[in-house]
Amino acid sequence: MTFTGTSVALTPAPQGRALPPATHPGMAALSRFGIPLGLAGLGGGWSAARSSLGSPTWPEEILYGAAGSLWLILTAVYVFRGLRRKGTFRDDLRHEVAGPFASFIPLVGILLSSHYSQYLPPWGAWLCTAFIAALAIVAAQLLAHWVTGGVSMQSIHPGYLLPVVAGSFVASIGFSSIRAHDAAMAAFGVGAFFWLVVGTVVTVRLMTGGALPPAATTGLSAYLAAPATANIAWMVSHPGPEGAVQLGLTGVLVMMALMQVMLLPEYCKLPFTQMFWVFTFPVGATANYSIRWLATTDLPAREIYGWTILGLATAFTLVIAARTAPTGNPRPR
Repeated sequence: MTFTGTSVALTPAPQGRALPPATHPGMAALSRFGIPLGLAGLGGGWSAARSSLGSPTWPEEILYGAAGSLWLILTAVYVFRGLRRKGTFRDDLRHEVAGPFASFIPLVGILLSSHYSQYLPPWGAWLCTAFIAALAIVAAQLLAHWVTGGVSMQSIHPGYLLPVVAGSFVASIGFSSIRAHDAAMAAFGVGAFFWLVVGTVVTVRLMTGGALPPAATTGLSAYLAAPATANIAWMVSHPGPEGAVQLGLTGVLVMMALMQVMLLPEYCKLPFTQMFWVFTFPVGATANYSIRWLATTDLPAREIYGWTILGLATAFTLVIAARTAPTGNPRPR
């Protein structure tokens, strides 16, 4: 980036500046955690269908089992890589582009432990709390790095919403799953605060800083992940009739879903890469909340709508999986 007077001209990043998303070695490793994250997100949708639509348990158990197996393998590989190259995680965490994706590791852990806590009390609750603490540490490190001049405005992308916004709402969901209501509300407050603060910064960058690189464009789906997880977090912590807060959050989700529809032409221009898995978690979380919300309404065909939404979300994830499988986890471009 070069500056002339008051104008800003974008040039290839010089040595030591932010690298394009695909060139940083940690980006590929961390982005692979989007696969178990998406599978666990869809598993949450099937879990909602089990309680609201009477679906069988095997789809969610297969999805959570696959997510857990992949997460364990990817974590072991990542840790082994870090042991071979000292400072790997710290370098990845401080990278302007790849840093926020470090939150994927504890995020998946929270989703898995929240699900399995029903089968493994009290171990599941302890694991869930441990993963939430790990996410808090990662988010705090990222925030400290960001506010001390560790990033440039041009390098900011929608993925910055994941650790402190969607991550906080997922933490709230995790606390609710282990019956820690006060902690759930505290985590929700953290997510709401950073949704306003970080969401404003990200939106200003996108509106004034030029187009995102193709490999980072998939991160625009974070605009859907934030309200989807916020709605689920509020609903599970406030069972019963829908109140004003839930209505407001639902309205935000609908607007963000419409924005994603308008972005489809941009997404269709992108070459398929492993980064497309980033889409699957917001889609799964949206299906999860939609099914829960439909169950609270008096719509005559609500079950048909619920199954349709879940079917579309499942088909979407299967298509991404099918496109990924033949090429063996292609590197992002």
